[in-house]
Amino acid sequence: MRNIPIAKPLIGEEEIEAVVEVLKSGMLAHGKEVEAFEREFAEYLGVKHGIAVSNGTAALDVALKALKIGPGDEVITTPFTFIASANSILFQGAKPVFADIDPKTFNLDPSDVLEKINDKTKAIVVVHLYGQPANMEAFKEIAEDYKLYLVEDCAQAHGAEFEGQKVGTFGDIAAFSFYPTKNMTTGEGGMVVTNDNELAKRADLIRNHGQAEKYLHVELGYNLRMTNIAAAIGRVQLKKLDEWNEKRIENAKLLTKGISNIKGLTPPYVDGRVKHVFHQYVIRVEDDFPLSRDELMAKLREKGIGTAVHYPIPVHHQPLYQRLGYPKDICPNAIDASKRVLSLPVHPAVNREDIEYIIETLKEIAEQ
Repeated sequence: MRNIPIAKPLIGEEEIEAVVEVLKSGMLAHGKEVEAFEREFAEYLGVKHGIAVSNGTAALDVALKALKIGPGDEVITTPFTFIASANSILFQGAKPVFADIDPKTFNLDPSDVLEKINDKTKAIVVVHLYGQPANMEAFKEIAEDYKLYLVEDCAQAHGAEFEGQKVGTFGDIAAFSFYPTKNMTTGEGGMVVTNDNELAKRADLIRNHGQAEKYLHVELGYNLRMTNIAAAIGRVQLKKLDEWNEKRIENAKLLTKGISNIKGLTPPYVDGRVKHVFHQYVIRVEDDFPLSRDELMAKLREKGIGTAVHYPIPVHHQPLYQRLGYPKDICPNAIDASKRVLSLPVHPAVNREDIEYIIETLKEIAEQ
């Protein structure tokens, strides 16, 4: 039986050799490899500064701390995301305010964001979910009109573009993750990027004990540095990112072509202005499909096809946020999506035969 995993990190000989070189050097912690990775990643995006950190959550935390978000502030974000997007706001002592999503793109709905702005609103954290850029034209306009900070959560969108411009370059500051299942990895790791010299300086201080020079600590900071080992992997992966993204896009097109005619399954919508890099290929299982979403997952698993749900519980329904007093009935589009979405394998290790097998299996299940 086939085994098609939902995700598969691609680590080749080049990555292994790069790590071995670092190990041989004896310089394992933050050093020249990290600095080179920061420079190369910033150049890839077309921004001035890259500040490498230990993981994607740390990148979000550092980004918001660099903006001096704090107690009494409100930050608008999506409830349909991994919980770190919202928790990073809590880390500041600030209040996450949830706006609903566009049911087609699953990204934040600008019109609902406008409804949530008040005198306490300090920033918007926009998540480019599944690799599809959010409507950055609208969000830039909102941020400018209301004098709000614009933060991009690009954890799932390395190399994605809105109207030809890479995500991570629209807002005041942005955060990337290099977790193993992302479009590129460093094992664990993250990156803060910005064009603002002062924000970059603050982010650099925060990730390294608030240290302006050796043993001179000018503010409260943390140990959130990336290692040379991780950076060495990242430098190799970055060179392969565009090729891997094209493979994801190709796989997504084949899946969509095959799934479009299956009643009850809705393939991903792609905004015509964007380059969607398909960190996840996410379908909707509608009411007229013969099986429930969970029943379909079980059938696919029996056939050796990996699946996942991103995400089964909206953030405002999580126990933590319920204890904080968030009403359950807000953001109905996010609630509905959480009951219907299903991720299918789309990563670069999936080949054409795998795609055909996935499509034929879905057709067979639909006809049973």
